[in-house]
Amino acid sequence: MRKLILALATLGALGGNAAMANADVVTTRETVAAMATGETAAPEPESIIEVALMFFASQVLDSAVEDASRKVRTGQAQAASWTISNFRTEMCGYTFNLFGDCSGIKIKVSVLSNFASASTVPTVQNCTSTTCTWDPAFESYNAGIRRQVIQVQAFYRWPLLVVLPYFNLKDQPDNYRLLSAMRVFRNEPF
Repeated sequence: MRKLILALATLGALGGNAAMANADVVTTRETVAAMATGETAAPEPESIIEVALMFFASQVLDSAVEDASRKVRTGQAQAASWTISNFRTEMCGYTFNLFGDCSGIKIKVSVLSNFASASTVPTVQNCTSTTCTWDPAFESYNAGIRRQVIQVQAFYRWPLLVVLPYFNLKDQPDNYRLLSAMRVFRNEPF
């Protein structure tokens, strides 16, 4: 019974969360089915810790984007003539040093014509079969003026420590998972 409960919890944690949309859900479901019938062992504690740390890092990145974006939305960033470096520094202050010096966080702040034109960037990296590198043209900063629609995106390559055949969260060839956060809002009438 304990294996079945752990298996269902694992399936819910990996398959039911939008942040994990790129995870190999089919393999995960097969693994859960095998665990429930006793054909394989339950996930190691290291795997559970890995998932917890990854979700924590994803939430920290999301919260940092939210908090730093508030300076753009209220016009404080525009009044202080911020650059992408200033925005990165502001974001980094909300990350609890989880991402080191934050130079690995890639940021794009752009003006949109309306809310309907908001979209995720399909390619922020150039990947080969062994590694991924950042697209140098991705990063940009345009905080806009009052009442404009703004899209803020941030990406970070989270290093994975536990990569097992039956438990693999990587979505990049070199044992990393791409974390992302995005906010779309209209600037206040500052």
